[in-house]
Amino acid sequence: MSAPTEFAPERMKAFVDAVVAIAMTLLILPLLEAVSEAADEGTSTAEFLAQHSGQLLSFLLSFVMIAMFWMEHHALYQHVERITTPLLWINVAWMLTIVWLPVPTSMLGQMSGDPLQAFLYIGTLTMTQVSTLAGKLYFLRHPDCIDLDADALRRGASGDIAAIILFAIALPIAAWVHVIGYFALVLIAFVGPLERLLLRARG
Repeated sequence: MSAPTEFAPERMKAFVDAVVAIAMTLLILPLLEAVSEAADEGTSTAEFLAQHSGQLLSFLLSFVMIAMFWMEHHALYQHVERITTPLLWINVAWMLTIVWLPVPTSMLGQMSGDPLQAFLYIGTLTMTQVSTLAGKLYFLRHPDCIDLDADALRRGASGDIAAIILFAIALPIAAWVHVIGYFALVLIAFVGPLERLLLRARG
């Protein structure tokens, strides 16, 4: 049986929401396991927080990043009227990066840092942004799928490109400049100014 060429937008949005909710919940599981171990060992609350500060920070960082990605996805897809097969696969790729993120997050919180770990973590964030950009580029080529004007899509795409550039800058800093480490991700706060610069350069 051949696969359908179009899918119900609301079903896809609901599926994405469920995947995001599960991924965000998975982020906390290593900490829950650590609490059980700490209770068995008689660890105090202060000792637990000190021992697992890395896990707590990595959890909060990834939780915020997934929330930001989801909010951007929701803001875009609330205007979508048709879901085609290519668009569905773009969203499957986006969800893959979201579901994978708890794995490098757990590494970040529990293992000693190394360059490959940084590549896995920030590389995952970058691929999420790349798949977000792919969706906007698809809508620019297929405007009948979305109730949003081309200028808004181009502005959004410029923001995605700006975020990808900033992730690319943050990655080597996190990998090799250990004094800064993953604090390099604060560069993402400059998405707005860089987006405006890219739009100005585009003319």
